[in-house]
Amino acid sequence: MVATTTCDVHTRGQGDVRDVTREVTTGLAESRLANGVVTVFVVGSTAGVATLEFEPGVVVDLDRAYGTFAPRDGDYEHHRRWGDDNGSSHVRAAMQGPSLTVPFVNGSLALGTWQQIVVIEFDTRPRTRQVIIQIVGE
Repeated sequence: MVATTTCDVHTRGQGDVRDVTREVTTGLAESRLANGVVTVFVVGSTAGVATLEFEPGVVVDLDRAYGTFAPRDGDYEHHRRWGDDNGSSHVRAAMQGPSLTVPFVNGSLALGTWQQIVVIEFDTRPRTRQVIIQIVGE
């Protein structure tokens, strides 16, 4: 069986990280499935999904790391082509990826104690992101 739900996530712009573990857990509970996998997918080309320990220090460290390999003030062909400022956003999102798959067993996500599911905003402005949560199982 497949169950699909969505949620909207409001972000503040590049570097913002939002915990969506509760939304995924709720979707799983509503599906009434016991075992399988959950895919979490963020719609758009300038956001990503990951797991991490969701605490302020990790969020700062993560943004700092992204800034090292795709600095916001870098020289991007995307800026010249489109006249905008989010070339770093596209590069960061492509390297992170828009989705994540998490197994679930006996109706519970197989996450570690300090592991949360997050949406990472890479765009240079606030956005409302649609997150699709698709559950496949029995």
